[in-house]
Amino acid sequence: MADPTASPSALILAGSRPGIDPLAADAGVPHKALITLDGSTLLVRVAASLRGAGIATIGVSASTGPVSDAATALDLRVIPAAAGPSLSVGAALAALGTPLVVTTADHALLQPAWVRDFIAAVPPAADVAVLLARRESIEAALPGSKRTYLRFADGAWSGCNLFYFATPRSAAALALWQSVEADRKRPWRIVRRFGIGMLVRYLLGRLTLRDAVAHLGRLAGIEAVVVESPYGLAAVDVDSSADLAAVRGIVEQGRLQP
Repeated sequence: MADPTASPSALILAGSRPGIDPLAADAGVPHKALITLDGSTLLVRVAASLRGAGIATIGVSASTGPVSDAATALDLRVIPAAAGPSLSVGAALAALGTPLVVTTADHALLQPAWVRDFIAAVPPAADVAVLLARRESIEAALPGSKRTYLRFADGAWSGCNLFYFATPRSAAALALWQSVEADRKRPWRIVRRFGIGMLVRYLLGRLTLRDAVAHLGRLAGIEAVVVESPYGLAAVDVDSSADLAAVRGIVEQGRLQP
């Protein structure tokens, strides 16, 4: 069970994928985290929101180079990036402990209230939690947004790039996370790992996302939960030039939710 009195740390995932990031190249910077939005880099914006949520200790998972230098200049703790997000989170858990909030450097619109509300909504018995938003909330906040949705019996959902590792037991989720990373946009392949009964429920449209995540947790021997975000913009990150243009418009027009 999570310690409700413990102060969480946070991790910003800012590792580099092989090859040149087209968004960073277009912006003339060496890494997407260093793209400037409204006068601040994405890394600065995300760190400021985490600090605004009351999180004092913030780590950045990054390779040696411009991002790690920028993180050091911001008084953030640099944790060398591993080969993939799940392994990088594992390194951060070893370095920072739990509870640990995990987000990404391209979460350009992240707001302190989203982080605070997420943490407050995590049930005391949970070991790990993931924030997701319903398609209806996302499309109301950003009509025409192109997102990847996980379709289950309780609706179509998109991730919000916010995770909460509440207890030391939550590290058990990382091996399972690593095994499904390659299939993150093909939910039926993920469900196939659950066993034939769960796959049949999914194919018949009877499996809810909450039940699927809870079952994943049981496979790892932990309590895993979904937290629903009321903020549709929480699911908007910067994965493409269209995303970046949309984010710039939102910021310039002052349309950010609190």
